[in-house]
Amino acid sequence: MNRQSPIPGNGTMAEIRLGYLNSVALLGRVVQDPDLRYTPKGTAVLGFRMAVNRRYRVGEEWRDDTSYFDVNVWAQQAERLGETMKKGSAVLVEGELRQRSYETKTGDKRSVVEIHARRVQVLDKWDSQRRGDSEGSDDQGDQPDQGSDQLDDIPF
Repeated sequence: MNRQSPIPGNGTMAEIRLGYLNSVALLGRVVQDPDLRYTPKGTAVLGFRMAVNRRYRVGEEWRDDTSYFDVNVWAQQAERLGETMKKGSAVLVEGELRQRSYETKTGDKRSVVEIHARRVQVLDKWDSQRRGDSEGSDDQGDQPDQGSDQLDDIPF
């Protein structure tokens, strides 16, 4: 009986070519105020931790399971979000997983997996005082703040 390997070629895993896919989308809340800092070259980096809940049912009882993730946002998006995002903000994060290693002050080696965000959208409604209007707005928090004088210049 002649069995053929399901893997093309001589059957080794090294011959299989895989594309690149490293993508994550998370919906949750910021658990502490974000930390805006700058690299030695002046690039803004906003770091924050977010909580994501998973609700599931066991029999007749509903249970919640919470996972926590560290997120890093870079450049102009980091500076903009640093002004609007705060502890408790609802956020949608799209990005990729990145692993980095470091050594603690005591010499222990650590490795962490973080989310390198390509896009972060703050889902909170803006409060009316911040916007300068008398009514609330459904705008999303990643939009730039426009003063009331700029709104008066809109021709429609």
